[in-house]
Amino acid sequence: MSNLGMLYGLGVGPGDPELITVKAFRMLKECPVIAYPKKLRGSKSYAQRIVDVYINPAEKEMVGLVFPMTKDEEVLNREWRKSVEEIYLHLAAGKDVAFVTEGDPMLFSTFIHLMKLMQELYPEVPIETIPGISSFNGSANRLGIPLADGDEHVAMIPAHDDMDAMRKAIENHDAVVFIKVAKVIDEMLVLLKEMGLYNRAHVVTKVTSDEEIIWQLDDLAGAELNYLSCMVVRK
Repeated sequence: MSNLGMLYGLGVGPGDPELITVKAFRMLKECPVIAYPKKLRGSKSYAQRIVDVYINPAEKEMVGLVFPMTKDEEVLNREWRKSVEEIYLHLAAGKDVAFVTEGDPMLFSTFIHLMKLMQELYPEVPIETIPGISSFNGSANRLGIPLADGDEHVAMIPAHDDMDAMRKAIENHDAVVFIKVAKVIDEMLVLLKEMGLYNRAHVVTKVTSDEEIIWQLDDLAGAELNYLSCMVVRK
């Protein structure tokens, strides 16, 4: 059996192509196969756009993988397995594969599930992850908000519609970054007003990218926010 290639989970940062690490840059240059999340039609995925400036597709094998946005377990399992099998074909041929993901590969990333399934189906595959700057860090720096100092507590919370839980998260920490806030933005604005923290919150979409939006909170009620939006609350 030929030597297996290495699977790299490559964190490519929050949006600005310059915010990738020197190591991630080197892996993009060295790996013959670049795998990336692909949209079903049309526009490029976010991670793909970040690394575009560093890759000449003519020199690489570009493997676009579709990860459907559905809760249908059967569809999810089928598509995820298909992606793992496609990557494995390259690894079995002895080629290293870099799977690019925005942010950090070990923090709310597509790569986590891909890695677990690869380990389950092909435990012999060597896997390495390259850390990346997350939107958590990117948002704090773009907004100029220190998240924690000294003995302060900070949390990163996926926002959801249990407002009692969201309230407790704010009460129990000095600063909270709520990711996935788009789907509950109206409820979060009401909660912030109730807590007297409306003026202590900031929302940013596609942070550090060329499509970045730093929102005025008064413009957010009823707004259709992009999925890649987060809210920073610093008490």
